[in-house]
Amino acid sequence: MNPIKRILMSTTTPIISNFTFLSLFLLLGTIFSNTVHAQTDTLSVYKHFSDTEWDLEDILTIALANNPGLRRAVLSVEDAERLVFIAYSNVLPDISTSMNYTRNVETPVNFIPESVFDPNGDPNKLVPIAFGTDNNWQGGFTVEQNIFEGPALVGVSTATIFRTVQTENYRATAQNVVTQARQAYYRVLIKQEVARLQAAQIGRLEENLSQNKKRAELGFLDDYDVMRLDVQLSNLRPSLIQAEYDIAEAKRELALIIGIPVQLEYGLKGDLNQFDIYGEQAFSPENSGIKKVDRMTQLPSQQVGYSLDLSQQRGDLRLLQASLNLKDKEIQAEKARLLPVISANYNLQWSAAEPGSPTFFENSARFQTIGLRVSMPLFSGWERISNLQRVQISKKDLLLQQLQTQENASHQVQSAIEQIYESFQIAKARKEAIEQAIEGYNRTQIRLDNGLGSTLELTEALLQVREAELNYAQTVFNYLLAKASYDLAIGRVPLID
Repeated sequence: MNPIKRILMSTTTPIISNFTFLSLFLLLGTIFSNTVHAQTDTLSVYKHFSDTEWDLEDILTIALANNPGLRRAVLSVEDAERLVFIAYSNVLPDISTSMNYTRNVETPVNFIPESVFDPNGDPNKLVPIAFGTDNNWQGGFTVEQNIFEGPALVGVSTATIFRTVQTENYRATAQNVVTQARQAYYRVLIKQEVARLQAAQIGRLEENLSQNKKRAELGFLDDYDVMRLDVQLSNLRPSLIQAEYDIAEAKRELALIIGIPVQLEYGLKGDLNQFDIYGEQAFSPENSGIKKVDRMTQLPSQQVGYSLDLSQQRGDLRLLQASLNLKDKEIQAEKARLLPVISANYNLQWSAAEPGSPTFFENSARFQTIGLRVSMPLFSGWERISNLQRVQISKKDLLLQQLQTQENASHQVQSAIEQIYESFQIAKARKEAIEQAIEGYNRTQIRLDNGLGSTLELTEALLQVREAELNYAQTVFNYLLAKASYDLAIGRVPLID
């Protein structure tokens, strides 16, 4: 089974929520084929997306499937699975067999004193005697089983916990990737909003300038007013160019996070100026993807004494706890190295030897042995004790990291809540400012139609409308960033269980 699919489908450690399951695996099948090791052309994989616009759900689904850091985390989980099998192999018996055949082309000869065979023989005379046979067979069957070996017994549970550590690392990485993708997505939207408002503003100013030039030619308008309007346009055009470059840069940053080529062209859905941070539904269908993601976690009421159990939700805290459990097993393993090792073995051996042409095992013999071995480390310097102490020190360090992370988590939650409520309060004022600016623009237009105002006044009123719209969009952007930070801080990140 595909390792990504195995992790995501795990009933003990679910990662991805059901609502994105199908789309994620369709994408995974395209990217990875049948294995995580498949080599694919990323440009061709995503080419069919280039003609469409992606919403936030699409972006997060792609990020979960193709982020390089997440793909490496999946490989780590797969590697941990192999370590579990290796650990089990250390407590299972080793069974081996062997067979050997040799043919003496020339029979070995040793020289023996003649007196060995003839008491009356000359002891100084050596007689050549042939030793060995032309054909020799040897075979054997051996079984070795550790009865007690502390590190091997602890190693099974250690490997299992290490697999849990890698799974939690995947979870923590996924939570960070989703949050980074969300925030990068919002940055693209705010850059697009800036460019849109500036383009609309420039377009209206160009229209006013054209009208004012005609009026000036007819003598109804001073050339100075035309010049002022022209200067305003000259000052705005570079800002639009910069805004377009900012969009491209923000898209490249988003592409790096979700794991697609930076040169790939794609569009994004979303209109921050039409986003309602209060209501359940967005004013524009463009924001439906954002609403679906943003509504997946609920913001708690801001009350005195409010607390959250973050240890079971935050990926980094779960990872630290799993790492502490692993350290406990490592301490047990180091202590077990001080204990004796007991093993048993069984050995079956047979041999055959024949002269001349082989007739296969006419002259054969065999023997069997059973053995028990006990070994006990007495002294090997201070290596074992020092290794145990190092692991104990490492556990203390993890405990300090856990405490620090818990404190930081509480601060992050509270800070995000405050930023969200601040955005709530500011957004209301920003909405009122837009309504007031529009009302001012309409009144200025009426004055101009009645010959009581000037085009410059209308231009200034238009600028106030665009500024109010941008300020509101910026407030929505701040809210969405804070909401993404809040979801990460409490460990309930959309698409991640």
